[in-house]
Parts: sequence; C-alpha cells; structure tokens
Amino acid sequence: MIMDNTNTNIPETSVGEVIHTLSDLYVNAVKANIPFVSLPTPFLWGSFGVGKSEGVRQLANTIEKRTGKRVAVTDVRLLLFSPVDLRGVPMASKDGFSDWLMPRIFDMDRSDDAVNILFLDELSAAPQSVQAAAYQITLDRVIGEHRLPDNCLVIAAGNRTTDKSIAYSMPKALCNRLIHFSVRSDVRSWLEWAKKNAIDSRIIGFISFDNSRLNITPETSDMAFPTPRSWSFVSGLLKTMKPAKTTDMHMLISSAVGIDTAMAFEEFAELYNRLPRIDDIFAGTCRERPQTHQVLYALVSSLEAAICERESISDFELENVCSYVSHFPPDFAMTFFKDISNMNFLKSRLTKIRSLQVWLQKNKRSL
Repeated sequence: MIMDNTNTNIPETSVGEVIHTLSDLYVNAVKANIPFVSLPTPFLWGSFGVGKSEGVRQLANTIEKRTGKRVAVTDVRLLLFSPVDLRGVPMASKDGFSDWLMPRIFDMDRSDDAVNILFLDELSAAPQSVQAAAYQITLDRVIGEHRLPDNCLVIAAGNRTTDKSIAYSMPKALCNRLIHFSVRSDVRSWLEWAKKNAIDSRIIGFISFDNSRLNITPETSDMAFPTPRSWSFVSGLLKTMKPAKTTDMHMLISSAVGIDTAMAFEEFAELYNRLPRIDDIFAGTCRERPQTHQVLYALVSSLEAAICERESISDFELENVCSYVSHFPPDFAMTFFKDISNMNFLKSRLTKIRSLQVWLQKNKRSL
C-alpha cells in the first residue's frame, strides 16, 4: 500500500512495490519501443540497509525475464567519485586542444538485445559538485562529450538527511529532474525475498515472530544494529560457520545486529533444537504437534525453507506436510498455505493435495 509522505511530499512505499511499479514501466517501454531517454529518472530515498541496491538487481532480473533481453547493471557509488571522474581524463589532441577519455562506466553493451541500467547510488551523500555533474546524466543522459547508449536506464538512490548518515541537501533543480520514492523496509516483502534467496530459516522465523527486529533505527552511539542488510550478513556467517548452537557465534552475530538483538535471536534459534524432525513430517510419521507461538513460527519458516530446498518434493511428501500443518492454529496454517501457494514450482500441484483442499473448504470464511 502506498501512502503519502507528508514531510517530503512524495509517496512512501516498500522496495517490492516500487520495483514492481518500475518493472511495469520499463517493460512497457521496451515492448512499445519507447526511447528510455523520454522516461524520467527515479530516485529511491531510504535509510541504509533497506534493500535499495538489491531492489535494483531484482528490477534487472525482472526486466530480463519479461523482455528476453540481457540486462546489465553498472553500479556507481557517487560518494567515491569527483566531477572529473565522471567526465573522464583529459588528454592532449594533435590539434592542440584537449579531449576527454571516456570513463569505464560508459562502456556498455549497445546492441538491440540488451538493456543497461546505470545505478547512481549514494547520490545524496556525494558533494554538491558531484551532484551537479549528475544533472546532465539524469536528464539528458550525457556528461561533457560522452553520451549514454539509447538502451540505458538511469536510476539513482541515496539516504535522507534524517537517516543519521552522510547526506547533503539536494538542489531543487536536481530534484525536479527526478521522480521520487521514499522506500521503507517492509516485513512481508523482505520475508518473500529471504525465502527466495536462501536466508537462514532461523532468521526468517525470528523476523516472522518479531517484525520489529527487521530494521531498527539506531541510537547515535550504536555501531551495530539490525537492518535487512545486516541480517543477510548473519545468514552468511551462519552458513559459513555451521555452529551447533547459535550462542557459539554470539560475538559474530552481535557484531552485525547488536548485542540485544543477537541475544533475542539466539534465544529464538534455540527453539530449532526442539522442533520435530522435518524429514519425519515429510514422511508422514511425525506425531508431535507443537502449540506455543514461538515454536510454531520457527516450524513454519523451517518447513517453508525445506520445501524451497526440495523443488523435487513429491506429491506424497507435499500431502504429508499439508496434512500436518492443517492441524496448526488457523492463522499459522493460513500463513503457511499462502506462502507455498506463491512458490511457482508448486502452484499447479496444490489443487491435487487433498488435505489442503479440505482445510480451505473448512476455513473459507476466514480467508
């Protein structure tokens, strides 16, 4: 759902929603052969770690799938650039004038079966001299003598001055050359992304249980705090270390998300040691039925992760899992069934799963 951000007079939305909107815009432009230069450059405003960069990569994958074109992203962190870096290096020409060598960021695939995305990240953190150099790129797709290829889209992003990060006020002249979106962290969108990108199921279960822990605005003195980005760090650390207990990794986990959140996560993760065996549920031999909410959150996320890992799951196993989950409290069962119905490799098969159809018939009033 999009809401007005009255502080900045721009729409506030999730990463998933804005990527969906931009995907439709760009796919329509490709199919209708509308020049990219006629489309305004979007600017994604948002706090650090909410997934702006990852969202642009998702956008590239979506455009690629829906148009059949190769899509390449050139990620430019403007905070590290000077105006000269964007224009290129001057060199003397034979006639006594100077020419400018083209920067590598303009070396793109110009063929008709390709789409390029120039992602100008951290634009609001760049000095105003660099922001001024971005004027030409965002509106005219040129800087100095260099012109972006016709098949190039430009997207910009940055933090707000209120995000406790490096950020300069953007000149109104540049603001008016862009279309603006205020991007917030969204638990549902992140959970969908996390399941598709093999984030540790314990983290998925923990964030499902305590939504407030996905993204916490840090105190001025905080160095480590939870964001979608830092949770992906924790997932990578867990996959690398494979600890018997998450408490064995307390120092590493707390270095990413902070001590308080790390302790809460570790306590939740210990529930996984008391979960029924997933293989027994798949085999239809599990008779243990947890009742506490914490354990149910953990079990739902664990089952969903196991299904994602086993795309070759048989109808027999799928029937067993659905039959087992159908005995959960309705809100947990509904969450599970909705989530697996969004898994593309299962959609055509779920109508054959009798236990699911029986549950849907009994609970249709609550859907």
